Amino acid sequence: MNLLRPLRIGAFTAPNNLLLAPMAGITDTPFRILCLKGGAGIVCAEMVSAHALHYGNPKSGRMLQVNKKEHPVSMQIFGADEETIAQAAKSAQDQGADIVDINAGCPVKKINKAGAGCVLMKDEAKLGRLIEAAVKSVSIPVTLKTRIALNHRERLALRMAKLAESAGASAITLHARAAVDVHTGAPDIEAVAEAVQGVKIPVIGNGGITNAQTAQQFLKTGCAGVMIGRAAVGNPFIFQSIQDEMAGLPPVVLTPQKRMEIYLALIRENVAYYGEKIGVNRSRKTAGYWINNFPNAAEVRGQFVRLAKVSDIEKLFHTVF
Repeated sequence: MNLLRPLRIGAFTAPNNLLLAPMAGITDTPFRILCLKGGAGIVCAEMVSAHALHYGNPKSGRMLQVNKKEHPVSMQIFGADEETIAQAAKSAQDQGADIVDINAGCPVKKINKAGAGCVLMKDEAKLGRLIEAAVKSVSIPVTLKTRIALNHRERLALRMAKLAESAGASAITLHARAAVDVHTGAPDIEAVAEAVQGVKIPVIGNGGITNAQTAQQFLKTGCAGVMIGRAAVGNPFIFQSIQDEMAGLPPVVLTPQKRMEIYLALIRENVAYYGEKIGVNRSRKTAGYWINNFPNAAEVRGQFVRLAKVSDIEKLFHTVF
């Protein structure tokens, strides 16, 4: 049984069912393009505030921009009221997004205090209205990304999936951990399997997927696809590796030197996209994922985070390798 296949979401079809997860401060245009080169079927943008877009925040507006090289792309938005969610969804479509995704799973307190993220799981009627508002405002598919639960007392995966389906969403992504777990602990794949059996829309599994084996565990439940987050940071070719392993081929193995070559190329793309100061600053956020697993890696990271110019970074990497 071939578990890897094209993924149909509404009227849109992606070339495969391996997705890059939205990650704040990480899944921007340069990284999304890199992950598409690395075999991702769909790349998801870091979440954008519907409220900030409503008030014309220039940074949020730029986050909606879609490069012609980064299709298929899903633009994730978050918010707490129907009007701004509808406006944000429409703006994402106008900028070229293939899919609009609504975040109802983020556990960050700042987001939750604004009535968005995982707290929406407590008010199913409101969440349903937000989905409906987005669906009515665009012609592209609308999806929902949420959690299987808020805590360990009650599984909500099936209810969330049924809610998404009844509100008109074309698919749902379920992070197989409770919101209180954030990104730690083993994923509850059984909870995702319950949702798969209860709805007709595609269910995409997420959480703790680091290799072909964990991807297969989700896909064998009937999940239409899997979404990979942190495991792709520092290894954007994980998507191709999973495809190769599941086809019986040797996985892509990135040596430290090759990984640093890719990282340097990404830094250059960040600088070209944001300018040197911001581009280098953003690159520092993920240094721990890239500069590791070789002798003196910690020392190299320490030197790297103090550098502000691409030319100096190039000299450092050339010296190391």
